[in-house]
Amino acid sequence: MHTETYMPQPFLLDYPLEKLADPSQILFIDIETTGFTAKNSFLYLIGCAYFEGNTLHTIQWMAETYEQEKELLDTFFSFAARFRCLIHFNGNNFDIPYLQQKCIRYALPYSFDDFEGIDLYKRISPYKFFIKLPNCKQKTIEQYLGYEREDAYTGSELVGVYQEYVTNPTELAKDSLLLHNQEDLLGMLRILPILAYYDIFNSPVKVKKVQASYYTDYAGRKKQELIMKLTLPTPLPVSVSSSANGCYFKGEGDTASLRVPIVEEELKYFYANYKDYYYLPEEDIALHKSVAGFVDKAHRTQAAAATCYTRKYSLYLPQWEPLFTPFFKRDYKSKELFFELTEELKKDKSAFLLYAGHVLDILSASL
Repeated sequence: MHTETYMPQPFLLDYPLEKLADPSQILFIDIETTGFTAKNSFLYLIGCAYFEGNTLHTIQWMAETYEQEKELLDTFFSFAARFRCLIHFNGNNFDIPYLQQKCIRYALPYSFDDFEGIDLYKRISPYKFFIKLPNCKQKTIEQYLGYEREDAYTGSELVGVYQEYVTNPTELAKDSLLLHNQEDLLGMLRILPILAYYDIFNSPVKVKKVQASYYTDYAGRKKQELIMKLTLPTPLPVSVSSSANGCYFKGEGDTASLRVPIVEEELKYFYANYKDYYYLPEEDIALHKSVAGFVDKAHRTQAAAATCYTRKYSLYLPQWEPLFTPFFKRDYKSKELFFELTEELKKDKSAFLLYAGHVLDILSASL
Protein backbone atom coordinates (compact mmCIF):
# COMPACT_ATOMS: atom_id res chain seq x y z
CA MET A 1 0.00 0.00 0.00
CA HIS A 2 1.29 3.44 -0.89
CA THR A 3 1.20 6.30 1.63
CA GLU A 4 1.51 9.86 0.36
CA THR A 5 2.13 12.73 2.75
CA TYR A 6 2.49 16.34 1.75
CA MET A 7 4.67 19.03 3.25
CA PRO A 8 2.65 20.80 5.97
CA GLN A 9 1.81 24.28 4.77
CA PRO A 10 0.10 27.41 6.09
CA PHE A 11 -3.46 27.53 4.77
CA LEU A 12 -5.70 30.52 5.34
CA LEU A 13 -9.32 29.49 5.54
CA ASP A 14 -12.06 31.96 4.59
CA TYR A 15 -14.51 30.35 6.98
CA PRO A 16 -14.14 29.90 10.77
CA LEU A 17 -13.74 26.19 11.48
CA GLU A 18 -14.81 26.73 15.08
CA LYS A 19 -18.35 27.27 13.78
CA LEU A 20 -18.34 23.58 12.87
CA ALA A 21 -16.40 21.94 15.69
CA ASP A 22 -13.16 22.13 17.64
CA PRO A 23 -10.67 22.68 14.76
CA SER A 24 -8.16 20.26 16.32
CA GLN A 25 -10.81 17.51 16.19
CA ILE A 26 -11.82 17.97 12.54
CA LEU A 27 -10.78 15.54 9.82
CA PHE A 28 -11.71 16.12 6.17
CA ILE A 29 -12.10 12.87 4.26
CA ASP A 30 -12.64 11.78 0.67
CA ILE A 31 -12.56 8.32 -0.89
CA GLU A 32 -12.01 6.97 -4.40
CA THR A 33 -13.62 3.74 -5.59
CA THR A 34 -14.12 1.78 -8.80
CA GLY A 35 -17.91 1.97 -8.54
CA PHE A 36 -20.89 3.19 -6.56
CA THR A 37 -21.74 0.07 -4.56
CA ALA A 38 -19.43 -1.51 -2.01
CA LYS A 39 -20.57 -5.00 -2.98
CA ASN A 40 -19.50 -4.75 -6.62
CA SER A 41 -16.52 -2.39 -6.56
CA PHE A 42 -13.21 -1.72 -4.84
CA LEU A 43 -12.04 1.00 -2.49
CA TYR A 44 -8.61 2.11 -3.67
CA LEU A 45 -7.81 5.49 -2.10
CA ILE A 46 -8.64 7.46 1.04
CA GLY A 47 -7.44 11.02 1.53
CA CYS A 48 -7.51 13.06 4.71
CA ALA A 49 -6.76 16.66 5.60
CA TYR A 50 -6.54 18.26 9.03
CA PHE A 51 -5.19 21.35 10.74
CA GLU A 52 -2.69 21.95 13.50
CA GLY A 53 -3.18 25.63 14.18
CA ASN A 54 -3.10 27.33 10.78
CA THR A 55 -0.99 24.55 9.26
CA LEU A 56 -2.64 22.13 6.85
CA HIS A 57 -1.63 18.48 6.83
CA THR A 58 -2.66 16.08 4.07
CA ILE A 59 -2.21 12.33 3.93
CA GLN A 60 -3.40 9.72 1.42
CA TRP A 61 -3.38 5.93 1.38
CA MET A 62 -3.70 4.07 -1.92
CA ALA A 63 -4.19 0.34 -2.42
CA GLU A 64 -1.76 -0.73 -5.12
CA THR A 65 -3.57 -4.04 -5.50
CA TYR A 66 -7.17 -5.07 -4.90
CA GLU A 67 -6.01 -7.31 -2.05
CA GLN A 68 -4.86 -4.27 -0.04
CA GLU A 69 -8.41 -3.00 0.47
CA LYS A 70 -8.65 -4.37 4.03
CA GLU A 71 -5.27 -2.88 4.97
CA LEU A 72 -6.48 0.46 3.61
CA LEU A 73 -9.50 0.36 5.90
CA ASP A 74 -7.44 -0.61 8.95
CA THR A 75 -4.97 2.18 8.33
CA PHE A 76 -7.65 4.83 7.87
CA PHE A 77 -9.69 3.98 10.95
CA SER A 78 -6.59 3.73 13.13
CA PHE A 79 -5.55 7.20 11.97
CA ALA A 80 -9.04 8.73 12.25
CA ALA A 81 -9.57 7.50 15.83
CA ARG A 82 -7.95 10.65 17.31
CA PHE A 83 -10.50 12.93 15.62
CA ARG A 84 -14.13 13.48 16.55
CA CYS A 85 -15.62 15.32 13.58
CA LEU A 86 -15.53 14.07 9.98
CA ILE A 87 -16.26 16.58 7.22
CA HIS A 88 -17.04 15.34 3.73
CA PHE A 89 -18.92 16.23 0.59
CA ASN A 90 -21.96 14.02 -0.02
CA GLY A 91 -20.43 11.55 2.38
CA ASN A 92 -23.77 10.78 4.02
CA ASN A 93 -24.95 9.31 0.74
CA PHE A 94 -21.71 7.72 -0.44
CA ASP A 95 -18.43 7.76 1.50
CA ILE A 96 -19.75 6.83 4.95
CA PRO A 97 -22.14 3.99 3.96
CA TYR A 98 -19.56 2.67 1.47
CA LEU A 99 -16.84 2.45 4.13
CA GLN A 100 -19.26 0.95 6.64
CA GLN A 101 -20.31 -1.76 4.19
CA LYS A 102 -16.69 -2.59 3.47
CA CYS A 103 -16.05 -2.97 7.21
CA ILE A 104 -18.96 -5.37 7.46
CA ARG A 105 -17.64 -7.36 4.53
CA TYR A 106 -14.23 -7.82 6.18
CA ALA A 107 -15.74 -8.26 9.68
CA LEU A 108 -13.84 -5.20 10.90
CA PRO A 109 -14.95 -3.68 14.24
CA TYR A 110 -15.06 -0.08 13.01
CA SER A 111 -18.07 2.22 12.83
CA PHE A 112 -18.85 5.93 12.65
CA ASP A 113 -20.96 5.97 15.80
CA ASP A 114 -18.38 7.93 17.80
CA PHE A 115 -17.90 10.58 15.10
CA GLU A 116 -19.84 13.72 14.48
CA GLY A 117 -20.38 14.05 10.75
CA ILE A 118 -20.83 17.20 8.67
CA ASP A 119 -21.85 16.74 5.06
CA LEU A 120 -21.14 19.95 3.14
CA TYR A 121 -23.44 18.85 0.31
CA LYS A 122 -26.33 18.24 2.69
CA ARG A 123 -25.86 21.63 4.33
CA ILE A 124 -25.80 23.70 1.17
CA SER A 125 -28.07 21.81 -1.26
CA PRO A 126 -31.33 23.20 0.25
CA TYR A 127 -30.12 26.70 -0.68
CA LYS A 128 -29.06 25.92 -4.25
CA PHE A 129 -31.79 28.09 -5.76
CA PHE A 130 -31.19 30.89 -3.24
CA ILE A 131 -27.57 31.08 -4.43
CA LYS A 132 -28.68 30.42 -8.02
CA LEU A 133 -26.39 27.43 -8.57
CA PRO A 134 -27.14 25.23 -11.61
CA ASN A 135 -26.37 22.16 -9.48
CA CYS A 136 -24.68 21.29 -6.20
CA LYS A 137 -21.63 19.40 -7.46
CA GLN A 138 -18.42 20.19 -5.64
CA LYS A 139 -16.71 21.41 -8.82
CA THR A 140 -19.66 23.71 -9.55
CA ILE A 141 -19.38 25.30 -6.10
CA GLU A 142 -15.61 25.66 -6.55
CA GLN A 143 -16.16 27.49 -9.84
CA TYR A 144 -18.88 29.65 -8.28
CA LEU A 145 -16.34 30.78 -5.69
CA GLY A 146 -13.68 31.38 -8.35
CA TYR A 147 -11.48 28.29 -8.02
CA GLU A 148 -10.20 26.16 -10.90
CA ARG A 149 -8.69 22.70 -10.55
CA GLU A 150 -5.39 21.35 -11.84
CA ASP A 151 -6.60 17.80 -12.49
CA ALA A 152 -8.46 17.20 -15.73
CA TYR A 153 -10.20 13.95 -14.74
CA THR A 154 -13.52 13.10 -13.16
CA GLY A 155 -13.79 10.35 -10.58
CA SER A 156 -15.45 8.00 -13.06
CA GLU A 157 -12.74 8.61 -15.65
CA LEU A 158 -10.09 7.60 -13.13
CA VAL A 159 -11.61 4.14 -12.63
CA GLY A 160 -9.98 2.98 -15.85
CA VAL A 161 -6.71 4.66 -14.86
CA TYR A 162 -6.65 2.73 -11.59
CA GLN A 163 -7.57 -0.57 -13.22
CA GLU A 164 -4.68 -0.10 -15.64
CA TYR A 165 -2.41 0.91 -12.75
CA VAL A 166 -3.07 -2.36 -10.89
CA THR A 167 -1.75 -4.39 -13.83
CA ASN A 168 0.78 -1.89 -15.14
CA PRO A 169 1.76 0.63 -12.44
CA THR A 170 3.31 3.90 -13.59
CA GLU A 171 4.23 7.09 -11.78
CA LEU A 172 2.05 9.09 -14.17
CA ALA A 173 -1.05 7.04 -13.34
CA LYS A 174 -0.34 7.14 -9.60
CA ASP A 175 0.16 10.91 -9.68
CA SER A 176 -3.11 11.38 -11.56
CA LEU A 177 -5.01 9.29 -9.01
CA LEU A 178 -3.47 11.09 -6.05
CA LEU A 179 -3.90 14.53 -7.59
CA HIS A 180 -7.63 14.10 -8.13
CA ASN A 181 -8.16 13.05 -4.52
CA GLN A 182 -5.95 15.87 -3.24
CA GLU A 183 -7.95 18.36 -5.32
CA ASP A 184 -11.16 16.98 -3.79
CA LEU A 185 -9.73 17.55 -0.31
CA LEU A 186 -8.45 21.04 -1.07
CA GLY A 187 -11.73 21.78 -2.83
CA MET A 188 -13.64 21.04 0.37
CA LEU A 189 -11.50 23.57 2.21
CA ARG A 190 -11.96 26.16 -0.52
CA ILE A 191 -15.74 25.84 -0.62
CA LEU A 192 -16.23 26.19 3.14
CA PRO A 193 -17.27 29.87 2.68
CA ILE A 194 -20.38 28.57 0.86
CA LEU A 195 -21.64 27.67 4.35
CA ALA A 196 -22.20 31.39 4.93
CA TYR A 197 -25.49 30.97 3.05
CA TYR A 198 -26.45 28.09 5.34
CA ASP A 199 -25.62 30.33 8.31
CA ILE A 200 -28.08 33.00 7.16
CA PHE A 201 -30.95 30.61 7.88
CA ASN A 202 -29.47 28.60 10.73
CA SER A 203 -27.59 31.12 12.90
CA PRO A 204 -28.93 34.27 14.56
CA VAL A 205 -28.74 37.49 12.56
CA LYS A 206 -28.50 40.92 14.18
CA VAL A 207 -30.93 43.70 13.31
CA LYS A 208 -28.96 46.96 13.12
CA LYS A 209 -31.70 49.30 11.95
CA VAL A 210 -35.42 49.24 11.18
CA GLN A 211 -37.29 51.86 9.20
CA ALA A 212 -40.49 52.30 7.23
CA SER A 213 -40.17 53.67 3.72
CA TYR A 214 -42.51 54.70 0.91
CA TYR A 215 -42.12 53.43 -2.63
CA THR A 216 -44.12 53.45 -5.87
CA ASP A 217 -45.11 50.07 -7.29
CA TYR A 218 -45.30 49.08 -10.96
CA ALA A 219 -48.88 50.34 -11.17
CA GLY A 220 -47.84 53.78 -9.92
CA ARG A 221 -49.41 53.27 -6.48
CA LYS A 222 -47.68 54.66 -3.40
CA LYS A 223 -46.99 51.94 -0.84
CA GLN A 224 -45.00 51.37 2.33
CA GLU A 225 -42.44 48.76 3.24
CA LEU A 226 -40.43 47.81 6.29
CA ILE A 227 -36.66 47.75 5.77
CA MET A 228 -34.51 45.83 8.23
CA LYS A 229 -30.75 46.26 8.02
CA LEU A 230 -29.04 43.07 9.16
CA THR A 231 -25.59 41.98 10.27
CA LEU A 232 -25.02 38.44 9.01
CA PRO A 233 -23.41 35.72 11.15
CA THR A 234 -20.78 34.99 8.46
CA PRO A 235 -19.58 37.19 5.56
CA LEU A 236 -20.94 36.10 2.19
CA PRO A 237 -18.32 35.15 -0.43
CA VAL A 238 -20.60 36.31 -3.27
CA SER A 239 -23.45 38.82 -3.03
CA VAL A 240 -26.94 37.34 -3.30
CA SER A 241 -30.54 38.47 -3.67
CA SER A 242 -33.81 36.59 -3.40
CA SER A 243 -37.52 37.25 -3.05
CA ALA A 244 -40.61 35.35 -1.98
CA ASN A 245 -44.11 36.18 -0.73
CA GLY A 246 -43.55 39.87 -1.38
CA CYS A 247 -40.39 39.96 0.74
CA TYR A 248 -36.97 40.80 -0.68
CA PHE A 249 -33.50 39.90 0.62
CA LYS A 250 -30.19 41.31 -0.54
CA GLY A 251 -26.87 40.42 1.07
CA GLU A 252 -23.29 41.48 0.46
CA GLY A 253 -20.33 40.81 2.73
CA ASP A 254 -21.53 40.73 6.33
CA THR A 255 -24.55 43.01 5.81
CA ALA A 256 -27.97 42.50 4.30
CA SER A 257 -31.31 44.21 3.91
CA LEU A 258 -34.70 42.59 4.33
CA ARG A 259 -37.70 44.38 2.85
CA VAL A 260 -41.26 43.45 3.82
CA PRO A 261 -44.48 45.08 2.55
CA ILE A 262 -46.55 47.08 5.05
CA VAL A 263 -50.29 46.67 4.59
CA GLU A 264 -52.53 49.65 5.38
CA GLU A 265 -56.16 48.55 5.40
CA GLU A 266 -59.04 47.31 7.52
CA LEU A 267 -58.55 43.75 8.74
CA LYS A 268 -60.49 41.44 11.02
CA TYR A 269 -59.65 39.80 14.30
CA PHE A 270 -61.65 36.61 14.84
CA TYR A 271 -62.63 35.54 18.35
CA ALA A 272 -62.11 31.86 19.08
CA ASN A 273 -65.20 31.15 21.25
CA TYR A 274 -67.87 32.29 18.76
CA LYS A 275 -70.71 30.64 20.72
CA ASP A 276 -70.29 33.32 23.38
CA TYR A 277 -70.88 36.15 20.87
CA TYR A 278 -73.66 37.81 18.95
CA TYR A 279 -73.11 39.20 15.47
CA LEU A 280 -74.53 42.67 14.77
CA PRO A 281 -75.12 42.86 10.99
CA GLU A 282 -75.67 46.62 10.89
CA GLU A 283 -72.37 47.34 12.64
CA ASP A 284 -70.63 44.32 11.02
CA ILE A 285 -68.97 43.28 14.26
CA ALA A 286 -69.41 40.66 16.97
CA LEU A 287 -69.93 41.51 20.63
CA HIS A 288 -69.74 39.28 23.68
CA LYS A 289 -73.14 38.18 24.92
CA SER A 290 -72.52 39.88 28.24
CA VAL A 291 -72.61 43.17 26.33
CA ALA A 292 -74.72 42.40 23.25
CA GLY A 293 -77.45 40.86 25.41
CA PHE A 294 -78.86 44.35 25.77
CA VAL A 295 -79.12 44.80 21.97
CA ASP A 296 -82.57 44.33 20.45
CA LYS A 297 -82.98 40.76 19.17
CA ALA A 298 -83.99 42.14 15.77
CA HIS A 299 -80.51 43.60 15.37
CA ARG A 300 -78.42 40.64 16.45
CA THR A 301 -77.88 37.01 15.50
CA GLN A 302 -75.90 34.17 16.98
CA ALA A 303 -72.34 34.59 15.77
CA ALA A 304 -70.78 31.91 13.60
CA ALA A 305 -67.08 31.23 13.28
CA ALA A 306 -66.97 33.33 10.09
CA THR A 307 -68.83 36.30 11.63
CA CYS A 308 -67.25 36.40 15.06
CA TYR A 309 -64.86 39.28 14.53
CA THR A 310 -64.02 42.87 15.17
CA ARG A 311 -62.57 45.20 12.52
CA LYS A 312 -59.64 47.57 12.69
CA TYR A 313 -58.02 49.93 10.21
CA SER A 314 -54.27 50.13 10.81
CA LEU A 315 -50.78 49.32 9.55
CA TYR A 316 -49.97 45.61 9.44
CA LEU A 317 -47.07 43.28 8.66
CA PRO A 318 -47.52 39.79 7.18
CA GLN A 319 -46.69 36.65 9.10
CA TRP A 320 -46.94 33.04 7.96
CA GLU A 321 -47.71 31.53 11.34
CA PRO A 322 -49.12 33.20 14.47
CA LEU A 323 -45.76 34.52 15.67
CA PHE A 324 -47.30 37.73 17.04
CA THR A 325 -50.75 37.95 18.59
CA PRO A 326 -53.38 39.06 18.13
CA PHE A 327 -53.27 38.18 14.45
CA PHE A 328 -55.60 39.60 11.82
CA LYS A 329 -57.05 38.26 8.56
CA ARG A 330 -58.94 39.61 5.58
CA ASP A 331 -61.67 37.00 6.03
CA TYR A 332 -62.27 33.80 7.94
CA LYS A 333 -60.95 31.39 5.29
CA SER A 334 -57.95 33.50 4.35
CA LYS A 335 -54.56 31.83 4.79
CA GLU A 336 -52.77 35.16 5.09
CA LEU A 337 -52.03 36.33 8.63
CA PHE A 338 -51.06 39.82 9.77
CA PHE A 339 -50.10 41.57 12.99
CA GLU A 340 -50.46 45.22 13.81
CA LEU A 341 -47.45 47.50 13.51
CA THR A 342 -48.08 49.44 16.69
CA GLU A 343 -46.04 52.31 18.10
CA GLU A 344 -44.97 50.04 20.94
CA LEU A 345 -43.77 47.37 18.53
CA LYS A 346 -41.73 49.89 16.54
CA LYS A 347 -39.56 50.41 19.63
CA ASP A 348 -39.10 46.70 20.39
CA LYS A 349 -35.74 45.55 18.96
CA SER A 350 -36.20 41.99 20.20
CA ALA A 351 -39.49 41.74 18.31
CA PHE A 352 -37.84 42.75 15.04
CA LEU A 353 -35.02 40.27 15.65
CA LEU A 354 -37.65 37.57 16.02
CA TYR A 355 -39.51 38.82 12.96
CA ALA A 356 -36.37 38.93 10.80
CA GLY A 357 -35.74 35.26 11.61
CA HIS A 358 -39.36 34.48 10.74
CA VAL A 359 -39.14 36.16 7.33
CA LEU A 360 -35.83 34.40 6.61
CA ASP A 361 -37.49 31.08 7.44
CA ILE A 362 -40.18 31.88 4.86
CA LEU A 363 -37.57 32.74 2.25
CA SER A 364 -35.82 29.46 3.01
CA ALA A 365 -39.03 27.42 2.86
CA SER A 366 -39.92 28.87 -0.54
CA LEU A 367 -36.65 27.74 -2.18
